[in-house]
Amino acid sequence: MKHMNESFPEDFILMGFTKYPWLDVPLFFALLTSYMFTLLGNIAIILVSQLDSQLQSPMYFFLTSLSFLDLCFTTTTVPQMLFNLGGPNKNITYIGCMTQAYVFHWLGCTECVLLGTMALDRYVAVCKPLRYPVIMNHKLCWQLSSTAWLIGLANSLLQSTLTVQLPLCGNQELDHFFCELPGLIKMACVDTTVNELTLAVVATFLIMGPLSMILVSYSYIAQAVFRIPSADGRLKAFNTCSSHLLVVSLFYGPGIYIYMQPSGDSPQDLIKVLTLFYCVITPMANPFIYTLRNKDVKGALRRLLTRAILSKRI
Repeated sequence: MKHMNESFPEDFILMGFTKYPWLDVPLFFALLTSYMFTLLGNIAIILVSQLDSQLQSPMYFFLTSLSFLDLCFTTTTVPQMLFNLGGPNKNITYIGCMTQAYVFHWLGCTECVLLGTMALDRYVAVCKPLRYPVIMNHKLCWQLSSTAWLIGLANSLLQSTLTVQLPLCGNQELDHFFCELPGLIKMACVDTTVNELTLAVVATFLIMGPLSMILVSYSYIAQAVFRIPSADGRLKAFNTCSSHLLVVSLFYGPGIYIYMQPSGDSPQDLIKVLTLFYCVITPMANPFIYTLRNKDVKGALRRLLTRAILSKRI
């Protein structure tokens, strides 16, 4: 029992940016503001996609799925980060830490696969427009979305369980601002080569697989867009696809850097900044990227606001 207590502490100390204590207050307000915008933007996307009859298409089904995923993704980490930044207590319980690690990895892997699925949807919409409603039917959309969630869950169960079994020998200080698998692996007091290799190999498949599908899909999409005779048609297709590509770049860029290289090869402060970027900034930016570049969504938002204002007056 004593060995178990030494190997698995009751709680962890999240070091965060403790080397720069002057960052706590500005970072707290920056995170709080970004979290509010994340909630507002993604809830708005979900509501408008569900309530507006003109947005009942596969594209908006996947956009709703992405918004729901981003809400869960950011809520997994940001409230705990705000709690730790807002006071002297930097602790998180062992159970809370492991739960956070499981859920965060699950949602992150799911988003990798879902973004690839959205590229496939765009390929069918642009390259096979007449057959689009038949191919991307409601049943297939649910199957693709469910597959993304199940793949993410399976990978999280594998990677997180391997990490949880590593003895920590009483180590409590986690050099991160939340519980992420690479940081937990570094805390272990045994050889972690197998864990690091498994994480890198599976991450390579989960990142490069969907990313390859995205690149291939958009190579066909680019050819199809240039064949569209109407300038307005080309512009609409370009705006829709470029929004998705921008979201892909914001999410995959930091993920590739963090997960697809040997542990310890990068400065930890840089890892923290990149992790903060894709787990906080990207979920906040996604709904605004789609709304600001999409006339249909902006029109639906206006109609929804108009109905809400008129109903209050009545």
